[in-house]
Amino acid sequence: MTQKDQKQLGKTLWDIADNLRGAMNADDFRDYMLSFLFLRYLSYNYEESVKKELGKDYPTENLFITVQKDDEEIALEKKNRNHSNDGIDKFKQIPISPLGKWYHENPSEILDFEMQMRRKVHYVIKPQHLWSNITELARTQNNELLVTLEEGFRYIETESFASAFQGLFSEINLNSEKLGKTSTDRNKKLCTIIQKISEGINDFSADADTLGDAYEYLIGQFASGSGKKAGEFYTPQQISTILSEIVTLDSQDPSTGKKKKLDKVLDFACGSGSLLLNVRERIKGNKGSIGKIFGQENNITTYNLARMNMLLHGMKDTEFEIFHGDTLLNQWDLLNEMNPSKKTEFDAIVANPPFSLRWEPTDALGDDFRFKSYGLAPKSAADFAFLLHGFHFLGLEGTMAIILPHGILFRGGAEERIRTKLLKDNHVDTVIGLPSNLFYSTGIPVCILVLKKCKKEDDVLFINASEHFEKGKRQNTLREGENGEPNDIQKIIETYKYRRTEERYSCKVSMEEIENNGYNLNISRYVSTSLDEVKIDLGEVNEKLVFINERIATNTATHNQFLRELGLKEI
Repeated sequence: MTQKDQKQLGKTLWDIADNLRGAMNADDFRDYMLSFLFLRYLSYNYEESVKKELGKDYPTENLFITVQKDDEEIALEKKNRNHSNDGIDKFKQIPISPLGKWYHENPSEILDFEMQMRRKVHYVIKPQHLWSNITELARTQNNELLVTLEEGFRYIETESFASAFQGLFSEINLNSEKLGKTSTDRNKKLCTIIQKISEGINDFSADADTLGDAYEYLIGQFASGSGKKAGEFYTPQQISTILSEIVTLDSQDPSTGKKKKLDKVLDFACGSGSLLLNVRERIKGNKGSIGKIFGQENNITTYNLARMNMLLHGMKDTEFEIFHGDTLLNQWDLLNEMNPSKKTEFDAIVANPPFSLRWEPTDALGDDFRFKSYGLAPKSAADFAFLLHGFHFLGLEGTMAIILPHGILFRGGAEERIRTKLLKDNHVDTVIGLPSNLFYSTGIPVCILVLKKCKKEDDVLFINASEHFEKGKRQNTLREGENGEPNDIQKIIETYKYRRTEERYSCKVSMEEIENNGYNLNISRYVSTSLDEVKIDLGEVNEKLVFINERIATNTATHNQFLRELGLKEI
């Protein structure tokens, strides 16, 4: 599927969401919409694998099974026949999915079949929980839809995957009054939503990453609609691209291009996981390989979005690990190894943590291995706490790119002490200033800090990209070189890659100059975007004024001559 088609699918689904949510809050409806999209992806992927596994045994015709009628059905038929039992058949045929028919006809083989599917695709979905069955229930307005969905979500959470996906749908309340006041109303609303989603998807191809891309598009649209809250779960794709490109380039000499392999990648404030997926896409697009990606997220709803997002992009549950917990308290056992020789280290770290989050550092945190050598960030802003957390786990040959507010570049006190030590130890590689109003969560300009543990250069590269953007009504964007316009994203990446210097845009600054500036990293100190004042020749200006005055006097005299001839008052 082309990029245009992928965007169109996303737009189609967004239009459905926008039209169907009614009075429901966009954030609430997001969870329903994306969960159904996720179920559709899992089902399609599973059914395609089932076809290959069963081969010629996969049912393709006579997709009906015979079941016994219940007492109510028999009683109704009997009533219609004037209470006569003549001609009443106690059995009926009902339509069934291909996999449902195979289950019905091969009960003794189900256990072995499911074990084989777990080995091949890492999960199992029961026939009645497949999207194809759910959409059929929706199409026929079946009263069992609500119950079947609840059972399906519960099964996927607790039994589908070999590794536990507990709570994956914990934020989806199918009995919420936001869907309807009664069970019947809710069932009807769900039928409509699912049917519309199904119709919208049917017009498009269903290759591996298509729904993943549509999912990303929807997350972006919901983020745009929810304003400030969106900063909790979404990094705009343009910014994500910059960070991803930077950390995938060779750390010692970026000009040589991308690394061929990243063993471990971390985002310790991963939101919906878009940054991690972007890093993976950059490496895969360069025919490289990536071992495993790791993410941590404190918000339960966003944590679930991230896990779904990984699977929707064709990743097996063994290829990623997303942890739910507080990064600043370091609640993840994986990152709590006290023995330095066993410490987990990452080849690439990306992050867009909450800006200037207030936190409550304890005395014990002062001795924490992440902060001990640098000191604690102030209570008023945890920015450096997030930075130091990630930096501690960066490998010697790795690159870390983190988005932070400009204040960390120049604020005093504890932040100045941390910044000074990082600079003295030669860990700060590049400072990139971005335009204002690029993010959903804030209108302030922010920066990207690039850090390395074994840095080749003994200077710091400053890039001031604050004036290179396209202004929008609600939000500014970085230009991407379309229709002959400048490519702001590529300019930042190329400047970093080749460590270029350009007047009013970028320069390399020695540590001596930074020291002389009190280890202040305020970008405008080193790269000013203002134009030099034009030198004025006062003698030349005086000559021009004298000439102008002479012309005025001559023209006034001529004009007055005409006025006298006409008998009019002179000027």
